[in-house]
Amino acid sequence: MPELKFLKIDTAAGVARIAFARPKHNVLNIDMMQELIGELERLKADPDLTCVVFSGEGPSWCAGVEVADHKPDQVDAMIATFNRMLELIEAQEVPTIAAVHGACLGGGMEAAIACDIVVAAKTAVFGQPEIKLGFLPPYAAIRLPLLVGPAKAIEICTTGRRYLAEDAKALGFITHCVEEGKLAEAVDALVKELQYASPLVIRLNKRAVKQHLGLAFPAAVKGVSELFLKTLMKTEDTLEGIASFEQKRKPVWKNK
Repeated sequence: MPELKFLKIDTAAGVARIAFARPKHNVLNIDMMQELIGELERLKADPDLTCVVFSGEGPSWCAGVEVADHKPDQVDAMIATFNRMLELIEAQEVPTIAAVHGACLGGGMEAAIACDIVVAAKTAVFGQPEIKLGFLPPYAAIRLPLLVGPAKAIEICTTGRRYLAEDAKALGFITHCVEEGKLAEAVDALVKELQYASPLVIRLNKRAVKQHLGLAFPAAVKGVSELFLKTLMKTEDTLEGIASFEQKRKPVWKNK
């Protein structure tokens, strides 16, 4: 495995923890995003994972994408790399958790909302300030309408306004807002809940949610019922879950 310059990775007990580590504010440049792409591709192939947690070292979670990489001679490569990074965050088959403190702005906020769950300290600040530099946030323009509706998405993108975590939670683009100093504790509690379950069944639950988004009800219910009957009910872990309930014991998952 190549040595990482801008990330710190720890994988243990089915949990992958990725820390952004590019001082001072973990601003994403092309090299840092390429590192993250490599790690996300590797993790996607790990069948024993239960979740992926993204954190940031220093005063900020991630304050955006390097402005220099937006210049005409770099922008094509930057957008292609940025899009691939977000695609791989979305493509993870297990829950992804953004553990956010400090500034979470621009491309940093886009990376956070690409995750399934965003847990933020009360003092965290979110925003899409691209418009103030004459840009637009491409991924936020796609993702935010699904989270907050088109009207609020337009407000967020066109004002460049900054939102404290409590306001972001009220709007609906983050999941949890916790007291300062309690972020790690809150994330660890969430991770512990996920670790109780079968990694395979975690994947099937996430697939059940994501693969039917946007479908009409008849097609969606048909698809999720087929997933339940033809895939889930044929796993050893689902049968073990039934047996453990009947025998009043803790399940022993085989991830099969």
